[in-house]
Amino acid sequence: MAGFRIVWTIVAVLCLGRRSMATVYTVGDDSGWAMGTDYSAWASGKTFLVGDSLVFNYGSLHSVDEVSSSDYTSCSAANSITSDSSGSTTIPLKTAGAHYYICGAGGHCISGMKLAITVKASSPAPSGSTTPADSGSPPTTTTTSPPATATTTTTTTSSTGSSSGAIISPLVASLVGMIGLIYLS
Repeated sequence: MAGFRIVWTIVAVLCLGRRSMATVYTVGDDSGWAMGTDYSAWASGKTFLVGDSLVFNYGSLHSVDEVSSSDYTSCSAANSITSDSSGSTTIPLKTAGAHYYICGAGGHCISGMKLAITVKASSPAPSGSTTPADSGSPPTTTTTSPPATATTTTTTTSSTGSSSGAIISPLVASLVGMIGLIYLS
């Protein structure tokens, strides 16, 4: 009976751990949110999902303003959706679609302190669904096909936003099987 409890405790811990596997991206990595960083290059190759977070670390002369597509293009913070100048701003990515961030300090956005990302839904959308788009753009319709395998993949992260995949389902099955064999012997 004690062995059975141990098995279920391990399975419960592994299942709970899967929920906290969102990626936390430190914008600009070691450079932070500062002048002289190419944020387009920083964002390229990254997949941002609903549930992930952006962390902006910066000095007192900067701000993080979420803006519309047109305000991003014109570098205007006059109609910011949100704004923060605390020096450390964490933004949870709650909605799919395009998101735009600029530094509202005079001349900083024009000098390159701006970030545009596309956030994807954290789970595949049903076939033929409409993906939310920026208010200045028409919605786009996407068709998704079922995944090729039934393997569950999770992502673990470090504070710099790097990630590595880990297959959990086979790990749990192997662990439960090994523990069961130990207690049956």
